[in-house]
Amino acid sequence: MQKYNLVVLMTLSVVAITAQDACAHAIVGDRVFPATLAVDDPGVSDEMNLPLVSRFKEPGEEGEKARWGTETSVELNKRITENLGLAVEAAWVDEGHVAGWDNIGVGTKYVFYKNAPHEAMLSLGLDWDIGGSGAKKIGAERFSTLTPAVFFGKGFGDLPDNISLLKPLALTGSLGYAVPTDNFAVSFDGEIVRTRNPRVLEWGMTMQYSLPYLQQHVKDVGLPKLLGMAIPVVEFALETPTNGEDAGRTTGTINPGIIFTGEIIQLGLEAMIPVNDDSGNNVGARAQVHVYFDDLFPKTLGRPLW
Repeated sequence: MQKYNLVVLMTLSVVAITAQDACAHAIVGDRVFPATLAVDDPGVSDEMNLPLVSRFKEPGEEGEKARWGTETSVELNKRITENLGLAVEAAWVDEGHVAGWDNIGVGTKYVFYKNAPHEAMLSLGLDWDIGGSGAKKIGAERFSTLTPAVFFGKGFGDLPDNISLLKPLALTGSLGYAVPTDNFAVSFDGEIVRTRNPRVLEWGMTMQYSLPYLQQHVKDVGLPKLLGMAIPVVEFALETPTNGEDAGRTTGTINPGIIFTGEIIQLGLEAMIPVNDDSGNNVGARAQVHVYFDDLFPKTLGRPLW
């Protein structure tokens, strides 16, 4: 535990040392939407999760005992143009009794609307979970899944000055529909078994209160340097199958936490609270170290290709 606390303290120190006015990530007007941990933000960027670690106890399937599992993922985001970006993600899954790589994920996102005075942003995206690229022993699907999605972000810096303390508030969210490339999975257990692959509505939202925004654009209230970089956040990450035996059964987590933003690095930490019994009965945790290439390497890795 002491070793863990030392690592956290050192990381926070790095964030504090590099802290300046944020000039990275999803920006519209005075608003900077951070790279949230559970729900993807609406922006495109030159950044990297290095890593994002989640530990959670999921309920067992078909009478199996529930087990704690740890997922460690790395994601690279690269802008092709100012408003078009690509992302590649790989995740190592450790379920205690078995471990391996999950399917590789590839995505693209296009920001098609920005309104600086109202701190609003909209984007469209498409994710491809590449079937068969991960280890079958951890349950990585043999079929691919395509997920078109829409993303939004809205800051409240346009509120009247008589409620200025609400100006640091912001909302982001996403709505996607995961469609498998094969309608059925075929297995053999003494006989051929055909199982319908689910189509899933993936939806989420975040609520944020940006203390950097408060300090820089509302009123300098004299917060300590580290606290002045903090963004308290609550994320709602949910999914609802639309076909099969689980159709209409929503699962997911509520994720309260805090994000610290520096000039070249971001640190996030959240609890993972199941929304119902189908989602689990234990509180997990998620932690993130996020690096801004557009600030670290502004003339090379941190700029659009075109």
